[in-house]
Amino acid sequence: MASNKSQAKGTQKSTKPQAKDALQRFKMEAANEVGVNLKQGYNGDITAKDAGSVGGQMVKKMIESYENNLSK
Repeated sequence: MASNKSQAKGTQKSTKPQAKDALQRFKMEAANEVGVNLKQGYNGDITAKDAGSVGGQMVKKMIESYENNLSK
């Protein structure tokens, strides 16, 4: 039986620069909305609570967007 590592390795895709930039803008917008001061580049000095708040806000906005598109 193949391990998950070997299976995942073959399915990795490179991220397009435009998508990477859009995701970075989205992350910065979500951080601003929840009051977390992110900077460009390394943000390893923020707390896990703040990082979770940013990720949670991103998920919340993605779900809202999906639900809005369903109703159209």
